[in-house]
Amino acid sequence: MTLNHKTIAILTADDGIERVELAEPKRALERHGARVVHITPSGGRARTFEQTEPAEHVRADTTIASCDPSTFDVLVLPGGYINPDLLRRDQRAVAFIREFVEAGKPIGVICHGPWSLIEADAVRGRTLTSVASLRTDIRNAGGKWIDEDVHVDNGPNLLISSRDHDTVGEFVETLIRELAATPEEHSNDAAQAGRSR
Repeated sequence: MTLNHKTIAILTADDGIERVELAEPKRALERHGARVVHITPSGGRARTFEQTEPAEHVRADTTIASCDPSTFDVLVLPGGYINPDLLRRDQRAVAFIREFVEAGKPIGVICHGPWSLIEADAVRGRTLTSVASLRTDIRNAGGKWIDEDVHVDNGPNLLISSRDHDTVGEFVETLIRELAATPEEHSNDAAQAGRSR
């Protein structure tokens, strides 16, 4: 599976990012040939966490203000309970996410990441998973919360969601598989899902 033709935005705040939920997708997507750009409000050093314990700082590639969402094919939103809470307060970040939704581009989200999607009104009518504490937030925003390690919602834009840091491996595998799939394969998946309901 190759992602040589994909340019992927990983959007985070400047603080409170679950380390593995940033590092593992970035490393795996790059290993499969994608160009991955880590975007933050400041474009500087961002602090990661190992759950509640501070971990290393990582340097982002650029700022939200410097990026045009139309130049990216895919958006990935890591979690951590601080990061998406900060991100959803930033109107530039919310607008950035909204542009991916309106353009029908794929989005991958994990853990507390759906908070940012909720703020962008991007879960209404969608089925997704997350850390369990967000289930009421997702339902109140018009989405359907499902208790799965990883869930793929095929439309209107591809939405790949995952539970938390413990499921990041499966999240990454699913993300790569789905991004490498052809439109015909996605259509077949959607049809099969429709038959199984």
